[in-house]
Amino acid sequence: MKTHPAAHDPGHSSEPLTGFSLCHLGILSKLQAFAELPALQAAAAQARTIATDTLALFHHAVYEHHADEERELFPAVLRSAARGQEADEVQTMVQRLTAQHRQIEAMWKKLEPSVKAAAKAQSVDLDLDAVEELVHAYSSHARFEEEFFLPLAETILGRDGNHMQALGLSLHLRHTPQPVGHI
Repeated sequence: MKTHPAAHDPGHSSEPLTGFSLCHLGILSKLQAFAELPALQAAAAQARTIATDTLALFHHAVYEHHADEERELFPAVLRSAARGQEADEVQTMVQRLTAQHRQIEAMWKKLEPSVKAAAKAQSVDLDLDAVEELVHAYSSHARFEEEFFLPLAETILGRDGNHMQALGLSLHLRHTPQPVGHI
């Protein structure tokens, strides 16, 4: 049996074969990164969806919710509150809640351009601290309203069923599409 002469030649170098091995390592490394692409695409699609949903949330729910409270709920509770301490307490709460609305809306306005870019899959550095601050501010706002203002509003408006019904009707009319008249 004949062996290849280079196999026994101590001066022979296996550098050409090492090059093939190194090339395989590089290819495998890039292919491992490629294997992550579907998950990254799914995450990118999820990011676009969340950005789009958040834009819609603010434009169609948050602003409208704030308007409903400021134009209908707060005035109804203020009108129905007993004069004196109760009315003063309601007024203080309404001022606090309205100020929080403006604060949350201002925070959103700063974030909105980045969220719009993210919704379009554009590269953007979304300020994590600002996002967390907005989420915390809204959570705190909602918690105060749920724990303190809404129970008080229910007590005040519940004293006279007509007041609660009037609020319900006002809200219904605000959200009912108006018929288009004939020209």
